[in-house]
Amino acid sequence: MYRGYSGGRQVCAFLTEAKNLSKVVPLENGLAGATKLRAKGAIIEHGFWLKKQGYSETTIKNRMTQLGTLVNKGANLFDPESVKEVIAKQTWVQGSKLQYVTVYSTYLPMIGRTWDPPRYKPVEKMPLVPREKEIDQLISSASKKLATFLQVLKETGARSGEAWQLKWLDIDLQSNTLAITPEKNGHPRMFRISTNLVAMLKNLPKKSERVFNGQLPNMRRKFHTLRRCLTAKLQNQRFMRITFHSFRHWKATMEYHKTKDIVHVMRLLGHKRIENTMVYTHLIDFKSEEYSAKVAKTLEEAAELIEAGFDYVTDIDGAKLFKKRK
Repeated sequence: MYRGYSGGRQVCAFLTEAKNLSKVVPLENGLAGATKLRAKGAIIEHGFWLKKQGYSETTIKNRMTQLGTLVNKGANLFDPESVKEVIAKQTWVQGSKLQYVTVYSTYLPMIGRTWDPPRYKPVEKMPLVPREKEIDQLISSASKKLATFLQVLKETGARSGEAWQLKWLDIDLQSNTLAITPEKNGHPRMFRISTNLVAMLKNLPKKSERVFNGQLPNMRRKFHTLRRCLTAKLQNQRFMRITFHSFRHWKATMEYHKTKDIVHVMRLLGHKRIENTMVYTHLIDFKSEEYSAKVAKTLEEAAELIEAGFDYVTDIDGAKLFKKRK
């Protein structure tokens, strides 16, 4: 049976050792096996083709996996009508079906084919923006490596793929800065990070040039396990809706409501089109939000509050007042 290309396998091997992938998929005998062998070769070739087109490694892996899934479901990648029929039969939501249509549409030019793609329109939903308390609960309950990864997402609003590619050379632990290399043709960004994140990074082993080793899908599976545990422990079903990308939604939303500067948020996210950023201007109504208040009587106390995310409000009787949304 054709098993596709799961994230757990080192699919990126096709970039340098495509011959190793021929051992990944056990093939059946007869015509079906021959057809699947041909499909596997085409998927590998498509990986090379996407690489030449400038797609990121993460995107290439995902698209190879999705093509493998179509074959798993009985689709003949060389017959657009077969693919259309298989997608139509699935119980996937409209957004997922549209994603597979897009992936196959990118595959067809490589084999010199075209099709009349089916029309699927996903239902537009406002993304969940987690509360900071929920984010911090996830981080404090995670393993050392996962907690550090989540803290990076929280402080930078980076895409998970961008954070996963982070290298030690991108981090200056002396000046507390971290550089994000973009994906999806975005812009590079530089962030000042907290002393807390610096300490977390220092506690990670330096086994290679990259900060986070292994495969991102494996880390995502560990995160999903963590969500389930916290959902049961704290009886909060919202945890099950929080994804890596939710940290990006949270960061962008907080920055906009703090600065009311949409251009600033656009640059923080690495967007090239401001239309992609506009959604964050109305995700949360903060009128009913509660605040925590803190008083600082020394410069050291004020610095600690700022590093903890508190905003300066005013001076009263020689003390500085700070606030932070709960």
